[in-house]
Amino acid sequence: MLTNEDVIIVGAGIGGLVLALELHAHGVPCRVFEAAPEIKPLGMGINIQPYATEVLDGLGLLEALESHAVVTGEFLFCNQHGQEIYRSPAGRAAGHVFPQLSIHRGDLHAVLLDAVRSRIGSDRVSTGWRCVGTGQFDDRAWATFAHGTEVSTVEGAAVVGCDGIHSVVYRELFPYGPALRYSGTNMWRGTSVFPDFLSGASMVRAGLPAEGKIVVYPIRRDIDGRGNNLVNWVVEIDTPLSDPTGVTALGRTEDFADRFARWHFDWLDIPDLLSRSVGPVLEVPMMDRDPLDRWSSGRITLLGDAAHPLVPLGSNGGGQAVLDARSLASHLAEDIPVEQALDRYEEERRAHTASIVLGDRRGVVDLMVREVDRRTLGLPFERLSDVISSEELAVLAVPNYQDAEIEPSPYV
Repeated sequence: MLTNEDVIIVGAGIGGLVLALELHAHGVPCRVFEAAPEIKPLGMGINIQPYATEVLDGLGLLEALESHAVVTGEFLFCNQHGQEIYRSPAGRAAGHVFPQLSIHRGDLHAVLLDAVRSRIGSDRVSTGWRCVGTGQFDDRAWATFAHGTEVSTVEGAAVVGCDGIHSVVYRELFPYGPALRYSGTNMWRGTSVFPDFLSGASMVRAGLPAEGKIVVYPIRRDIDGRGNNLVNWVVEIDTPLSDPTGVTALGRTEDFADRFARWHFDWLDIPDLLSRSVGPVLEVPMMDRDPLDRWSSGRITLLGDAAHPLVPLGSNGGGQAVLDARSLASHLAEDIPVEQALDRYEEERRAHTASIVLGDRRGVVDLMVREVDRRTLGLPFERLSDVISSEELAVLAVPNYQDAEIEPSPYV
């Protein structure tokens, strides 16, 4: 077990903060370093699936998170004509002990950050420290940071790269490792002020990226005292990649609104929803990376998107980082050498996350809609049962992440 030596956490995103909380719960000291000069409530909506809310409940955070979130009650899959293909309960409504939460990423981050600062101490969370290098000796690891005009090296028992899809720690470990891979689909994310639709706690997926797909769900309740919610929407459209680096940029609803101009459904008017957009619109190329055959080198490892960036289709990104954090902390708390702890963490997590990366690459979440679209040639149907049986839908409704063969990268 680690004693009197800090674990150096590079990055204060979801994975980094949950790792800090899990390490603290196991009695393992840590320090968190974030490149941004100030940690602000940024981003749009995020879904936390029951497997992740269970972990957050174990950290004593579920009540606070539920107070900010919408507890998701159902999933609805539709074609581009707004016709229902499949509906299923979600979270507690589906019999899970723990809920699925639809929450503003800023609210989630604020709850995590407040907990980290109160439990491990605000002085152990440093902002404006940008990692520029890592290294190690036999008995310790180190990370070098630029902060302002100064450069400092911090030593610890281990270094964990939680620094996201464009991870510096990843490139330090694997300078010739696989690059990010564009999926062929561009994504725009935004929020609108909009009244309840369907159950008031529904998560809707409609259409396909080839012509236009939208995912819609509420993330804050009654934000104006008149019953209107803050509703998150995600637009996905197949398009050539304009920026090969895959960096998030500011977008506009005008960039894609014409694709949805006729999407006036009885239960949700998509053009009206988009016209009520508030705040920034983010344009995000949907990227992933070929799974690695290892994440660690000695006392340095990766976590979350730094280890296994995946196409954001199945609400798995943040949740898998949460599971990574729980696993890594539990092994670092064992009475074994650090290198062995990192090996056990990889053994527990790497194959599972690789299957999700490759499954989302195949678009497993869209299989039902895609099959109906293929059989109807993209046209409306009169009766769904004439197109596809309920038995077939039941099979396609369960994302199969196990069929994808893991092909380790030859570069590491």
